[in-house]
Amino acid sequence: MSLISENADDIHIDKMIALQTPLELKEKYPLTDELRDTVIKCRKDVNNVINRDDNRFMIITGPCSIHDEKVAEDYAKRLKDLSDEVSDKILLVMRVYFEKPRTTVGWKGLISDPHINGVNDIDYGLELARKLLVEVVKCGLPVATEALDPVTPQYIGDLISWIAIGARTTESQTHRELASGVSAAVGFKNGTSGNLDVALNAMVSSSYPHNFLGIDQTGQTKIVRTLGNKLGHLVLRGGDNGPNYDKESIASAEENLRKRELKESIIVDCSHANSSKDHNKQLAVMENLVEQIIDGNKSIIGAMLESNINEGNQPITDNVADLAYGVSITDKCINWESTETLIKNVYKKLKSI
Repeated sequence: MSLISENADDIHIDKMIALQTPLELKEKYPLTDELRDTVIKCRKDVNNVINRDDNRFMIITGPCSIHDEKVAEDYAKRLKDLSDEVSDKILLVMRVYFEKPRTTVGWKGLISDPHINGVNDIDYGLELARKLLVEVVKCGLPVATEALDPVTPQYIGDLISWIAIGARTTESQTHRELASGVSAAVGFKNGTSGNLDVALNAMVSSSYPHNFLGIDQTGQTKIVRTLGNKLGHLVLRGGDNGPNYDKESIASAEENLRKRELKESIIVDCSHANSSKDHNKQLAVMENLVEQIIDGNKSIIGAMLESNINEGNQPITDNVADLAYGVSITDKCINWESTETLIKNVYKKLKSI
Protein backbone atom coordinates (compact mmCIF):
# COMPACT_ATOMS: atom_id res chain seq x y z
CA MET A 1 0.00 0.00 0.00
CA SER A 2 1.55 3.34 -1.08
CA LEU A 3 1.09 6.58 0.81
CA ILE A 4 0.07 9.74 -1.02
CA SER A 5 2.99 12.15 -0.97
CA GLU A 6 2.14 15.57 0.41
CA ASN A 7 4.27 18.57 1.24
CA ALA A 8 4.93 19.05 4.94
CA ASP A 9 6.39 22.54 4.56
CA ASP A 10 5.32 25.91 3.10
CA ILE A 11 1.79 24.68 2.42
CA HIS A 12 0.39 28.21 2.77
CA ILE A 13 3.23 29.98 0.95
CA ASP A 14 2.55 31.21 -2.57
CA LYS A 15 6.11 32.30 -3.39
CA MET A 16 9.29 33.75 -1.93
CA ILE A 17 10.91 36.72 -3.67
CA ALA A 18 14.57 37.64 -3.36
CA LEU A 19 15.24 40.94 -1.60
CA GLN A 20 18.27 43.18 -1.87
CA THR A 21 20.47 43.11 1.21
CA PRO A 22 20.81 46.03 3.65
CA LEU A 23 24.37 46.50 2.41
CA GLU A 24 23.26 46.72 -1.22
CA LEU A 25 20.61 49.31 -0.38
CA LYS A 26 23.06 51.36 1.67
CA GLU A 27 25.47 51.42 -1.27
CA LYS A 28 22.70 53.06 -3.34
CA TYR A 29 21.81 55.59 -0.62
CA PRO A 30 24.86 55.79 1.64
CA LEU A 31 25.23 57.34 5.04
CA THR A 32 27.89 59.90 4.16
CA ASP A 33 30.19 61.35 6.81
CA GLU A 34 28.07 64.51 6.83
CA LEU A 35 24.83 62.56 7.26
CA ARG A 36 26.39 60.42 9.98
CA ASP A 37 27.44 63.52 11.91
CA THR A 38 23.88 64.87 11.60
CA VAL A 39 22.31 61.64 12.88
CA ILE A 40 24.74 61.45 15.79
CA LYS A 41 23.98 65.05 16.76
CA CYS A 42 20.21 64.51 16.41
CA ARG A 43 20.33 61.37 18.54
CA LYS A 44 22.36 63.19 21.17
CA ASP A 45 19.75 65.97 21.26
CA VAL A 46 16.88 63.46 21.60
CA ASN A 47 18.72 61.40 24.23
CA ASN A 48 19.54 64.50 26.28
CA VAL A 49 15.87 65.46 26.37
CA ILE A 50 14.88 61.94 27.44
CA ASN A 51 17.57 61.88 30.12
CA ARG A 52 16.44 65.38 31.18
CA ASP A 53 19.89 66.83 30.55
CA ASP A 54 18.24 69.19 28.04
CA ASN A 55 15.15 71.03 29.26
CA ARG A 56 13.73 71.65 25.79
CA PHE A 57 10.28 70.27 25.00
CA MET A 58 10.39 67.62 22.27
CA ILE A 59 7.57 67.57 19.71
CA ILE A 60 7.39 64.63 17.32
CA THR A 61 5.19 65.71 14.45
CA GLY A 62 4.34 64.55 10.96
CA PRO A 63 1.89 62.48 8.92
CA CYS A 64 0.17 59.48 10.48
CA SER A 65 1.96 57.48 7.77
CA ILE A 66 4.00 58.46 4.73
CA HIS A 67 2.47 57.56 1.37
CA ASP A 68 3.93 60.27 -0.91
CA GLU A 69 7.65 61.09 -0.73
CA LYS A 70 7.15 64.53 -2.32
CA VAL A 71 4.69 65.50 0.41
CA ALA A 72 7.11 64.23 3.06
CA GLU A 73 9.96 66.30 1.62
CA ASP A 74 7.68 69.36 1.50
CA TYR A 75 6.73 68.81 5.15
CA ALA A 76 10.37 68.33 6.17
CA LYS A 77 11.42 71.65 4.63
CA ARG A 78 8.59 73.50 6.39
CA LEU A 79 9.41 71.79 9.67
CA LYS A 80 13.09 72.65 9.40
CA ASP A 81 12.28 76.34 8.90
CA LEU A 82 9.99 76.23 11.96
CA SER A 83 12.61 74.33 13.95
CA ASP A 84 15.14 77.09 13.36
CA GLU A 85 12.70 79.58 14.89
CA VAL A 86 11.93 77.64 18.08
CA SER A 87 15.04 75.52 18.67
CA ASP A 88 16.06 77.23 21.92
CA LYS A 89 12.91 75.92 23.64
CA ILE A 90 11.56 73.12 21.42
CA LEU A 91 13.27 70.16 19.78
CA LEU A 92 11.26 69.30 16.68
CA VAL A 93 11.46 65.72 15.42
CA MET A 94 9.81 64.64 12.17
CA ARG A 95 7.48 61.69 12.32
CA VAL A 96 8.32 59.48 9.31
CA TYR A 97 6.23 56.33 9.70
CA PHE A 98 6.55 53.68 6.98
CA GLU A 99 4.84 50.70 8.64
CA LYS A 100 1.17 50.73 9.59
CA PRO A 101 -0.19 48.09 12.00
CA ARG A 102 -3.72 47.01 11.07
CA THR A 103 -6.43 45.69 13.35
CA THR A 104 -7.57 43.34 10.58
CA VAL A 105 -6.48 44.17 7.02
CA GLY A 106 -5.70 47.30 5.04
CA TRP A 107 -2.82 49.30 3.60
CA LYS A 108 0.28 48.37 5.62
CA GLY A 109 2.43 51.36 4.76
CA LEU A 110 4.95 52.64 2.24
CA ILE A 111 7.49 49.86 2.73
CA SER A 112 4.94 47.08 2.32
CA ASP A 113 2.93 48.63 -0.53
CA PRO A 114 4.72 51.68 -2.02
CA HIS A 115 2.51 51.80 -5.14
CA ILE A 116 -0.69 51.63 -3.03
CA ASN A 117 -2.09 49.01 -5.38
CA GLY A 118 -1.77 45.73 -3.49
CA VAL A 119 1.27 44.55 -5.45
CA ASN A 120 3.39 44.78 -2.27
CA ASP A 121 6.70 45.65 -3.91
CA ILE A 122 8.60 45.58 -0.60
CA ASP A 123 12.01 45.76 -2.26
CA TYR A 124 11.10 49.08 -3.87
CA GLY A 125 9.37 50.19 -0.66
CA LEU A 126 12.58 49.79 1.33
CA GLU A 127 14.48 51.70 -1.34
CA LEU A 128 11.93 54.53 -1.34
CA ALA A 129 11.99 54.69 2.47
CA ARG A 130 15.77 54.94 2.69
CA LYS A 131 15.95 57.50 -0.10
CA LEU A 132 13.38 59.69 1.70
CA LEU A 133 15.12 59.37 5.06
CA VAL A 134 18.37 60.57 3.50
CA GLU A 135 16.56 63.68 2.23
CA VAL A 136 14.96 64.40 5.62
CA VAL A 137 18.27 63.99 7.47
CA LYS A 138 19.90 66.30 4.91
CA CYS A 139 17.49 68.97 6.18
CA GLY A 140 19.07 68.57 9.61
CA LEU A 141 16.01 67.11 11.33
CA PRO A 142 15.89 64.20 13.79
CA VAL A 143 13.69 61.42 12.41
CA ALA A 144 11.15 59.33 14.34
CA THR A 145 9.53 56.11 13.15
CA GLU A 146 7.65 53.09 14.47
CA ALA A 147 9.41 49.72 14.46
CA LEU A 148 7.02 47.02 13.33
CA ASP A 149 8.95 44.50 11.22
CA PRO A 150 12.09 43.25 13.03
CA VAL A 151 14.12 43.12 9.79
CA THR A 152 13.43 46.67 8.56
CA PRO A 153 15.82 48.47 10.98
CA GLN A 154 18.80 46.82 9.28
CA TYR A 155 17.85 48.77 6.15
CA ILE A 156 17.04 52.18 7.63
CA GLY A 157 17.98 52.21 11.34
CA ASP A 158 21.20 54.17 10.83
CA LEU A 159 19.11 57.23 9.85
CA ILE A 160 16.66 57.13 12.78
CA SER A 161 16.90 59.18 16.01
CA TRP A 162 13.76 58.00 17.86
CA ILE A 163 11.72 54.81 17.64
CA ALA A 164 8.20 54.05 18.83
CA ILE A 165 6.94 50.63 19.80
CA GLY A 166 3.19 50.78 19.29
CA ALA A 167 0.37 49.92 21.65
CA ARG A 168 -0.32 46.64 19.84
CA THR A 169 3.31 45.49 19.89
CA THR A 170 4.63 46.76 23.22
CA GLU A 171 3.74 43.40 24.79
CA SER A 172 5.52 41.48 22.02
CA GLN A 173 8.72 39.69 23.03
CA THR A 174 10.07 40.19 19.50
CA HIS A 175 9.77 43.96 19.76
CA ARG A 176 11.27 44.09 23.24
CA GLU A 177 14.25 42.16 21.91
CA LEU A 178 14.46 44.47 18.91
CA ALA A 179 14.35 47.53 21.16
CA SER A 180 17.21 46.16 23.24
CA GLY A 181 19.53 46.35 20.25
CA VAL A 182 18.55 49.41 18.19
CA SER A 183 20.83 52.44 18.23
CA ALA A 184 18.11 55.01 18.95
CA ALA A 185 15.98 55.83 21.98
CA VAL A 186 12.72 53.86 22.18
CA GLY A 187 9.33 55.06 23.37
CA PHE A 188 6.93 52.32 24.51
CA LYS A 189 3.24 53.15 24.26
CA ASN A 190 0.80 51.95 26.88
CA GLY A 191 -1.52 49.16 25.73
CA THR A 192 -4.74 49.86 23.82
CA SER A 193 -6.67 49.16 27.03
CA GLY A 194 -4.79 52.01 28.70
CA ASN A 195 -2.84 49.63 30.93
CA LEU A 196 0.67 50.89 31.74
CA ASP A 197 2.14 47.58 32.87
CA VAL A 198 2.84 46.29 29.37
CA ALA A 199 4.89 49.40 28.56
CA LEU A 200 6.69 49.39 31.91
CA ASN A 201 7.51 45.70 31.53
CA ALA A 202 8.81 46.42 28.04
CA MET A 203 11.06 49.18 29.35
CA VAL A 204 12.56 46.80 31.90
CA SER A 205 12.91 43.94 29.41
CA SER A 206 14.55 46.00 26.67
CA SER A 207 17.10 47.45 29.09
CA TYR A 208 18.64 43.98 29.46
CA PRO A 209 20.75 42.02 26.93
CA HIS A 210 18.90 39.59 24.66
CA ASN A 211 19.72 36.85 22.16
CA PHE A 212 17.52 36.30 19.13
CA LEU A 213 17.56 35.55 15.41
CA GLY A 214 18.12 38.34 12.91
CA ILE A 215 20.04 39.27 9.78
CA ASP A 216 23.29 41.14 9.28
CA GLN A 217 24.13 43.69 6.59
CA THR A 218 24.73 40.95 4.02
CA GLY A 219 21.34 39.35 4.68
CA GLN A 220 22.89 36.38 6.49
CA THR A 221 20.82 34.95 9.33
CA LYS A 222 22.66 35.42 12.59
CA ILE A 223 22.27 35.08 16.34
CA VAL A 224 21.94 38.68 17.52
CA ARG A 225 23.33 39.38 20.97
CA THR A 226 22.36 42.80 22.28
CA LEU A 227 23.70 44.96 25.10
CA GLY A 228 20.33 46.32 26.23
CA ASN A 229 18.92 49.79 25.65
CA LYS A 230 18.80 52.17 28.62
CA LEU A 231 16.93 54.84 26.65
CA GLY A 232 13.48 53.26 26.90
CA HIS A 233 10.72 55.59 28.10
CA LEU A 234 6.95 55.78 28.45
CA VAL A 235 4.52 57.13 25.85
CA LEU A 236 0.96 57.77 27.03
CA ARG A 237 -1.65 57.45 24.25
CA GLY A 238 -4.87 56.91 26.20
CA GLY A 239 -6.90 53.72 26.17
CA ASP A 240 -10.31 52.11 26.21
CA ASN A 241 -11.29 54.11 29.30
CA GLY A 242 -10.35 57.42 27.71
CA PRO A 243 -7.43 59.86 27.79
CA ASN A 244 -4.48 59.63 30.19
CA TYR A 245 -2.73 62.97 29.73
CA ASP A 246 -4.48 64.84 32.58
CA LYS A 247 -2.65 65.84 35.75
CA GLU A 248 -3.91 62.86 37.75
CA SER A 249 -2.95 60.35 35.05
CA ILE A 250 0.51 61.88 34.72
CA ALA A 251 1.00 61.69 38.49
CA SER A 252 -0.08 58.03 38.48
CA ALA A 253 2.36 57.26 35.65
CA GLU A 254 5.16 59.01 37.54
CA GLU A 255 4.43 56.91 40.63
CA ASN A 256 4.47 53.67 38.62
CA LEU A 257 7.77 54.61 36.98
CA ARG A 258 9.25 55.50 40.35
CA LYS A 259 8.18 52.18 41.91
CA ARG A 260 10.06 50.30 39.20
CA GLU A 261 13.03 52.65 39.34
CA LEU A 262 12.46 53.60 35.71
CA LYS A 263 13.19 56.87 33.98
CA GLU A 264 10.53 59.46 34.90
CA SER A 265 10.40 60.84 31.38
CA ILE A 266 7.00 60.85 29.71
CA ILE A 267 5.94 61.64 26.16
CA VAL A 268 2.24 62.17 25.50
CA ASP A 269 0.68 61.14 22.21
CA CYS A 270 -1.86 63.89 21.56
CA SER A 271 -3.70 61.68 19.08
CA HIS A 272 -5.41 58.28 19.34
CA ALA A 273 -7.42 57.78 22.53
CA ASN A 274 -6.04 60.99 24.06
CA SER A 275 -7.91 62.98 21.43
CA SER A 276 -10.85 60.55 21.27
CA LYS A 277 -9.70 60.00 17.66
CA ASP A 278 -10.69 63.58 16.79
CA HIS A 279 -7.60 65.08 15.15
CA ASN A 280 -8.58 68.64 16.05
CA LYS A 281 -8.61 67.81 19.77
CA GLN A 282 -4.85 67.32 19.61
CA LEU A 283 -4.52 71.08 20.07
CA ALA A 284 -6.36 70.99 23.41
CA VAL A 285 -4.22 68.08 24.61
CA MET A 286 -1.03 69.97 23.78
CA GLU A 287 -2.28 73.11 25.53
CA ASN A 288 -3.05 71.08 28.64
CA LEU A 289 0.44 69.58 28.69
CA VAL A 290 2.08 72.99 28.40
CA GLU A 291 -0.02 74.30 31.27
CA GLN A 292 1.14 71.36 33.40
CA ILE A 293 4.75 72.19 32.56
CA ILE A 294 4.20 75.86 33.41
CA ASP A 295 2.69 74.70 36.73
CA GLY A 296 5.94 72.89 37.50
CA ASN A 297 5.70 69.39 36.03
CA LYS A 298 9.16 67.97 35.21
CA SER A 299 8.30 64.53 33.83
CA ILE A 300 6.49 65.59 30.65
CA ILE A 301 9.38 65.88 28.21
CA GLY A 302 7.54 65.76 24.91
CA ALA A 303 4.45 65.22 22.81
CA MET A 304 3.42 63.61 19.54
CA LEU A 305 1.20 65.10 16.83
CA GLU A 306 -0.39 63.63 13.71
CA SER A 307 -0.02 66.43 11.20
CA ASN A 308 0.12 66.78 7.42
CA ILE A 309 0.14 69.50 4.79
CA ASN A 310 -3.65 69.40 4.55
CA GLU A 311 -6.32 68.38 7.05
CA GLY A 312 -8.21 65.14 7.51
CA ASN A 313 -7.84 61.92 5.58
CA GLN A 314 -9.04 60.38 2.32
CA PRO A 315 -9.92 56.91 1.07
CA ILE A 316 -7.53 55.02 -1.18
CA THR A 317 -8.70 55.06 -4.80
CA ASP A 318 -7.97 52.76 -7.73
CA ASN A 319 -6.04 55.60 -9.36
CA VAL A 320 -3.35 56.92 -7.02
CA ALA A 321 -3.04 60.03 -9.16
CA ASP A 322 -6.50 61.06 -7.95
CA LEU A 323 -5.35 61.35 -4.32
CA ALA A 324 -5.41 64.88 -2.93
CA TYR A 325 -2.01 66.39 -2.18
CA GLY A 326 -0.83 66.24 1.42
CA VAL A 327 -3.91 64.48 2.83
CA SER A 328 -3.47 61.33 4.93
CA ILE A 329 -4.71 57.95 3.68
CA THR A 330 -4.69 56.54 7.22
CA ASP A 331 -5.62 58.50 10.39
CA LYS A 332 -6.88 62.07 10.16
CA CYS A 333 -4.27 64.80 10.66
CA ILE A 334 -4.32 68.50 11.45
CA ASN A 335 -3.03 70.72 8.64
CA TRP A 336 0.27 72.56 8.44
CA GLU A 337 -1.18 75.95 9.34
CA SER A 338 -2.69 74.57 12.55
CA THR A 339 0.55 72.75 13.34
CA GLU A 340 2.69 75.83 12.86
CA THR A 341 0.36 78.03 14.91
CA LEU A 342 0.19 75.47 17.72
CA ILE A 343 3.97 75.04 17.93
CA LYS A 344 4.56 78.79 17.88
CA ASN A 345 2.03 79.23 20.69
CA VAL A 346 3.75 76.50 22.71
CA TYR A 347 7.06 78.27 22.10
CA LYS A 348 5.72 81.60 23.38
CA LYS A 349 4.40 79.99 26.54
CA LEU A 350 7.62 78.10 27.21
CA LYS A 351 9.63 81.29 26.68
CA SER A 352 7.75 82.83 29.57
CA ILE A 353 9.09 80.35 32.15
